[in-house]
Amino acid sequence: MTRPAPVAAPAPVAFRHAEHLMGTVFSFAVRPRTTAPAAGLPFEAVLHGILTRLHRIDEVFSTYRADSQIRRLERAELTLAQCDPEVAEVLARCREVAAETDGWFTHRPAGRLDPSGWVKGWAVEEASLALSAAGWTEHSVSGGGDVQTSGGPWRIGIAAPFRPGALLTVLTGHDLAVATSGIAERGRHILDPHTGRPAEGLAALTLTGRRIARTDAWATAAFAMGPDRALAWATARPDTEALAVLPDGTTRITPGLTRYLPGSATASGQH
Repeated sequence: MTRPAPVAAPAPVAFRHAEHLMGTVFSFAVRPRTTAPAAGLPFEAVLHGILTRLHRIDEVFSTYRADSQIRRLERAELTLAQCDPEVAEVLARCREVAAETDGWFTHRPAGRLDPSGWVKGWAVEEASLALSAAGWTEHSVSGGGDVQTSGGPWRIGIAAPFRPGALLTVLTGHDLAVATSGIAERGRHILDPHTGRPAEGLAALTLTGRRIARTDAWATAAFAMGPDRALAWATARPDTEALAVLPDGTTRITPGLTRYLPGSATASGQH
C-alpha cells in the first residue's frame, strides 16, 4: 500500500480531507493555489463536486452493491446500452490494458464481471484532474494504495508488506503516480488470469508512472506476472518503474526507480 506524505517545500498543505469510498479511504492533500482560475471556486466547493462524482462512480461500478449497474449488467438485468455511457468506456479501457499487458489483466476474474482493477485508479485520476482544472494544481490524491500527485515535490511512503505500520521506502517526485498491489491487506486476492488461481511469486509490487488509472491497472497485471516477467515488462515501458517485494522479503527494482529514492538529485527536485 502507498501512503502520501507531503514535504515542506514549496508550500505547506492548505487543505486535507478524507472520505470513505469504494470500501477504502480517499485522501486529499492540497497546497495553496498559486493562480486564480476564472471560476474562482474555493476548495470546499471544488471538493464537494469531486466527492459527488466519486460517489456516483461507486454507485455505478461497485461490485459489492447489488443495485450497481455493473452487478445488474452481469445479471443481464441491464444491457450495456442501458448503462451509464461510462460503463462502456471503462470496459473499453480494460480491454486496452489487457492488450498492453499480454492478457495479464482482465475485467472478468474467475469469470465474473469486475472492472475494479481500472475503476479505483481512474477515480483517483478523475479527482486529481478536477482539482487541477479548478486551479488547485499542487495536490496529492490517494485511494486504497493508489496515489496521484500534481506539482511537487511530494513524498510517497511505500508500506512494508511484512511489517504492519512500517515503511519499506519513500519515493519522491513531481507529477507522479504510484500504485501498489500486494497481499498485505487482502491476502492473495489477485488472480492469475491464465489459470484462475491466486498469483504467486510476489508479496508486493509497486509501479510508478504519470497517470494513476493505467499505472494501477498495470500494477495489478504486473503482480500477476511474477517478479521476473513484471520487472522486464516495466523496464520496457516508458515512464514506468517498479519495486518488487518477494515472499522472502527481498526487494528488486527497475534501474530507473533510483531517481525517486532518497538521496536522488532528481527526486529532490534538482536537475
